[in-house]
Amino acid sequence: MSYSIRPAKRSEAKPLIGLYAESGCGKTWSSLMLARGFVGPSGKIVMLETEGGRGEVFADVLPGGYDVCPMRETFSPENYGEALTAIEKMTPDALIIDSASHEWEGSGGVLAMAAQNEAAGKKSMMIWQGPKLAHQRYFVLRLLATPIPLVIVCMRAKYPMKEVKVEGRKEWIRAEQVEPVQSDGILYELMIHGWIDREHNFRGTKYTRDDLRQVIRDGEPITIKTGEQLAAWAREIPAAATPPGPPLPAERATLLAEIKRLADVAKLKPAERTEAWRTYCGEAKSDTADLAALADLLAWVKTRAAA
Repeated sequence: MSYSIRPAKRSEAKPLIGLYAESGCGKTWSSLMLARGFVGPSGKIVMLETEGGRGEVFADVLPGGYDVCPMRETFSPENYGEALTAIEKMTPDALIIDSASHEWEGSGGVLAMAAQNEAAGKKSMMIWQGPKLAHQRYFVLRLLATPIPLVIVCMRAKYPMKEVKVEGRKEWIRAEQVEPVQSDGILYELMIHGWIDREHNFRGTKYTRDDLRQVIRDGEPITIKTGEQLAAWAREIPAAATPPGPPLPAERATLLAEIKRLADVAKLKPAERTEAWRTYCGEAKSDTADLAALADLLAWVKTRAAA
């Protein structure tokens, strides 16, 4: 093997982004918005979809659409690596893995492999040696080596328990912040990671560079504009010092129109329109409704319309 030495370039640092959240907080929609903004109106987005089809719920809403590579039944690290190889042959501009948690705790995943070793009578380190090596080789290293320009790793999240002292006694309570359902080391590999709260805002927990805080802003929803800013950063274009604002009007208008159309199909009466409906679709709020909340509301209306 021959080696060459050249000046370092920021554009060679591929964005590897981690988003994690509890169910319903909007990590799938946030990842799609981030990817669409990054690749542009006609760029190709591919989702490695492990959620039984739920990753396709926004197929008719996301501008430009996206492709999926469904994975079912067995979620071994090797299967993730094989799927990634197949996706790379399609030369996408962005990859979304929704979700990476299955590789860790799903059927055939790392925890299942370790449990199988234990049941087979293996002891101590031998229980975990094979599963962890497979995780590192077929999943983590493949993510780091892929030529795909943007990779977004979605993960489920949970509140861990922590031990505290209450009046001199030790008690276990729920922590205040969620953690991703994946290996302890996965976060070290990511350029930016954070969780999505119940108001659909991004909460940054790691920024490799401080200027990235102006690209994916803490405390704000991820929008197509966020993806455009990330693409500009990756091309070494300085981020514009623009104040935060509401989501793009065209995006809101598209979602609101589809929500109202399906509401008419479902013949929803005003009394059936939930507090979310009144908050995000009322005349007074429709100009500032955030996209992730509207996407959640659209999914709810679709369910009612299909009933």
